[in-house]
Amino acid sequence: MITYGTAALLFPAISLIMLAYTNRFLALAALVRSLHAKYLEHNKKGVLQGQIGNLRYRLKLLRHMQGMGVLSFISCIVCMYGIYLNNMLIAEITFALSLLFFTVSLVISFVEIQLSNKALELELSDMEEHSDPSLVQYLKKKLDSRKKSDDGQEE
Repeated sequence: MITYGTAALLFPAISLIMLAYTNRFLALAALVRSLHAKYLEHNKKGVLQGQIGNLRYRLKLLRHMQGMGVLSFISCIVCMYGIYLNNMLIAEITFALSLLFFTVSLVISFVEIQLSNKALELELSDMEEHSDPSLVQYLKKKLDSRKKSDDGQEE
């Protein structure tokens, strides 16, 4: 049975995640403004084009993360109202929805974090004047070189 205490547990978690999402949004907004200034200064299209595409997609993900967080909050409020009305069916369904929306929000956040890391790799590769391969590319390269050396030994 769901009680006020159970449903109330979600409020701080949702509030904190929404605060984190807002901070990410503000950081992305500052980055967009900074990139815009760089673009106007240097018109360096190679790296900037990659960053712009990445940022556009990350902003879209952030909008969905925030939307799922808001839906989670609303579902939790409706759950509390269902408990208040002693309608456990509504309370249980909306509590489950709240958890589902919260989970989807976190999954989208995970994807956005991965993209954020890719953007940082792009920045670093631009400064180093060569790209640092990802772990997958590095492992592929290692396996290919081993495969070639094994093939060379068999002959």
